[in-house]
Amino acid sequence: MIESELYKELGELTKNKDRWEESILYISSLLSHDSVRIQAKALWLLGEMGLVFPRSVQDAVPAIASFLDSSEPLLRERAINALGRIGRGSCQVIEPYWTGLLRFASDEEPKVRLAFIWASENIAVNTPDIFEDLMPVFAKLLYDADDKVRMEAPEIFRVLGKRRPEFVRHYLERLQSIAETDSNRVVRIHCLGAIKATGLK
Repeated sequence: MIESELYKELGELTKNKDRWEESILYISSLLSHDSVRIQAKALWLLGEMGLVFPRSVQDAVPAIASFLDSSEPLLRERAINALGRIGRGSCQVIEPYWTGLLRFASDEEPKVRLAFIWASENIAVNTPDIFEDLMPVFAKLLYDADDKVRMEAPEIFRVLGKRRPEFVRHYLERLQSIAETDSNRVVRIHCLGAIKATGLK
């Protein structure tokens, strides 16, 4: 099957959730495809499947995690996203790789740093306690040079603020300062949202 036809097939499978669990093995096999585009789509789809069927995708997790070391930023990004979605479904399934994700907070590619925040938010929804000692990692990202990263960074504080406000308490003044001074309107709004979510102010 040529790449464009295969990509179209994957797009159709994305919409057909009834076939997801039975297709996990097939999608996993596409991680070894020659095309970065197909690999990236397979990673994304395995993440979505893993959110719904985390145990069924467990055997594919080492292959997904192998892309964390890819020189291709898109594949690093998609692998992080996939682990975040699977980790939202069951953090135990991705536990061996969780601490390894932390290095991506300082990845050279903004989209990869963004994916790290997004994946962390996903995991934090159902497993917030593992973030207690990691807040400085996310606090640094509040000052990232990239606008999109700065726009997303307050969102992990919002997610955790709802579930474990005590984790965010130390950062309320910092979030307030950014909400008043950042040049990006969305960053300011998201910082205020994070503060509000804690119920502490």
